[in-house]
Amino acid sequence: MKKLNYVRWEDYEKELFKQPGFKEAMEETRLEYEIARALIQARIQKGLTQAQIAKRMKTKQSVISRVENARTIPSLSFLKRLAKVLGATLQVQFKINPA
Repeated sequence: MKKLNYVRWEDYEKELFKQPGFKEAMEETRLEYEIARALIQARIQKGLTQAQIAKRMKTKQSVISRVENARTIPSLSFLKRLAKVLGATLQVQFKINPA
């Protein structure tokens, strides 16, 4: 039987950050991933599928999938509609980075 070699995420992540440009690429896509993570968590918490959310928003399931896969940054109006469907409040904030 073949033995599988597993790598801990923490170790893999450390190696990724050593690669040139990786940190910058992560920062460029941070917003997309934060939106995706928030949507997935809220959807699961409400016990809804992508298709159910899409139907309630009068859009396609593929649109919800693109947001959840961080392939797009949704508009503010989309996020407002999404919050309404989820029975949630939408919060936007600016975090000032230390100089």
